[in-house]
Amino acid sequence: MNKLFYQKLALNNIQKNSKTYIPYILTCIGTIMMFYNMCFLVVAKDIGSVSDSGSVRYLLFLGAIVIGIFSLIFLFYTNSFLIKRRKKEFGLFNILGMEKKHVAKIMFHETIITAAISLISGLILGILISKLMILLLLKLISFKATFGFEVPIIAVLISIALFCMIFFINLIYNIRQVHISNPIELLKGGNTGEKEPKTKKLMTIIGALSLGAGYYIAVVTKSPLEALNLFFVAVILVIIGTYCLFTAGSIAILKMLKKNKNYYYKPKNFISVSGMIYRMKQNAAGLANICILSTCVIVMISSTISLYIGMEDALRTRFPRNVMVNASNVSDEQAEALDRLIEKNTSEYHVEVKNPVRFRVMSLVAMEKDSKFITNNYDYSSNNSAVLIFMTKDEYNRIEHKDVSLNNNESLIYSLSGNISGKILNINGLELLIKERLTTFDSAEILSDMLTDSYIVVVDSKNTIDKVFETHVINKEDTDELSYIYGFDADTDEQTQMNLVYSLSEGIGKLNVIGYAQGAEASRDSFYTMYGGLFFLGIFLGILFIMATVLIIYYKQIVEGYDDKERFEIMQKVGMSRDEVKRAIKSQVLMVFFLPLITAIIHIAFAFNVITRLLAIFNLTNVPLFALCTVATIVVFAIIYTLLYILTARTYYKIVS
Repeated sequence: MNKLFYQKLALNNIQKNSKTYIPYILTCIGTIMMFYNMCFLVVAKDIGSVSDSGSVRYLLFLGAIVIGIFSLIFLFYTNSFLIKRRKKEFGLFNILGMEKKHVAKIMFHETIITAAISLISGLILGILISKLMILLLLKLISFKATFGFEVPIIAVLISIALFCMIFFINLIYNIRQVHISNPIELLKGGNTGEKEPKTKKLMTIIGALSLGAGYYIAVVTKSPLEALNLFFVAVILVIIGTYCLFTAGSIAILKMLKKNKNYYYKPKNFISVSGMIYRMKQNAAGLANICILSTCVIVMISSTISLYIGMEDALRTRFPRNVMVNASNVSDEQAEALDRLIEKNTSEYHVEVKNPVRFRVMSLVAMEKDSKFITNNYDYSSNNSAVLIFMTKDEYNRIEHKDVSLNNNESLIYSLSGNISGKILNINGLELLIKERLTTFDSAEILSDMLTDSYIVVVDSKNTIDKVFETHVINKEDTDELSYIYGFDADTDEQTQMNLVYSLSEGIGKLNVIGYAQGAEASRDSFYTMYGGLFFLGIFLGILFIMATVLIIYYKQIVEGYDDKERFEIMQKVGMSRDEVKRAIKSQVLMVFFLPLITAIIHIAFAFNVITRLLAIFNLTNVPLFALCTVATIVVFAIIYTLLYILTARTYYKIVS
């Protein structure tokens, strides 16, 4: 036997199955190219010159891990399409006298050829566009690029190692599929799943409950911290619900339609419903994957675009004033020293102070339960956290230009977020009468970046604040004095503002005060680095997920086409016209194709509330901006999805015809 027999046969098999192999190889090339570029960016020398480069590298490192895990799962999943379509071919080899070990040799050489083409092409393309990728990243984070070109060996070796492992896993899976099947099963392998699936009531109920629970969590979540704790729980529940309902719920609905004789016994509906029932078991996982990937793409791109476009809004939310000075547990003497420090530095830098706000407050983190606030035995995993910010009436009158009076058991309440019901404020058993709920508090914006429910509580004096904190037995020694907050807008250029912040920070250190100074301009680079990096990662992963969606849909259409070909030929033989068959085909394809997109949009609609809470953690509170970006992303994605339908439907119609 010719030494190159198996190699030639493997190459010939790839050429004959080009409709399925070429998209698979192109996808392998694309994922290798993207993974290499992410690894390249993690170790690239140019990233080291970026301010806050550690955060950028960590963000890109997480992106590389996500792409690596996704590549493993996705390429294994798409490989299953290939082996399913080719089982009949391998069965024919067996019947013609070729043993399974010979088939395994052919598969081995096919894998070697595929891996070689994919790795060489993917790495070359990855290296060629790597400079473009780093230029794009540096542009997004507003950092000047440097000249030069590098090819980190570590990035090349990691890419080769990962994808060699993926190809090896796929090879083992393929050989096992052939080994455990007899020739007759292999010949019928492409036609498995033809038995009408049973209605799985339990799975349908589990799917409905999981989806409902996920939606409920997303809708009722109120605070950013609560969203952070529960978001991934909601995501897992929605994924479980999606898979269960696509697998079992869809069959239950189709069988209900089948029982409706007025609907079912029409040529168009008969073919669509019966065709979907018979193969929904094998389609369900693919449709659920398309739905989840579509949801990920839309959420990821819309969120990162919102963060990037709304960066100035986020900066202003994080820094209500250009310059902020914060210090905790500050005595009156230390507060006066801080005042003198700010006055001295603003004078030295010739900064005109505008919109100054000066607070003396004391904050207490508590667990809100039944209109009571508990700090002792506090459950840090609780989603009912709240922050109480205490100030005296004299402080309130000074900053708000009021003249209110309070007794020692009375208080005024201003809600930054959340709501306190009733007329009594109960803190560890200490009760304060709520004399008035303030509807306005002009200076409250300086305290508005809290991640949980928060309230300003105005009391008569420092003695009352001390009584409140006496009920708080944990770390009581750390709460003797009020905190100090001073914010102002600086009417000067960016560099002067930055120098002022650095000078204030140095001065605070010399005063032996537990505090810091920060400002919008001093933090601008960090914001651009973080949000630009997230935007880059969102685009990168979005493209990867779109590519995965395209391939899954393409393979699904091919599998559907071959499965439907014989069935529609029989229908034409029993009297249906070609136009009737074509209309029935179109109805079925449209129904199956757009179901994942519609479901994804429903997922996003329910998730909108919890995502806005998560974006608040990144200081983005501009909900209309996020809504606009989400709608725009859905429209663009729907257009791409429709174009994809038109292209893949042609392939389907050619196969069926």
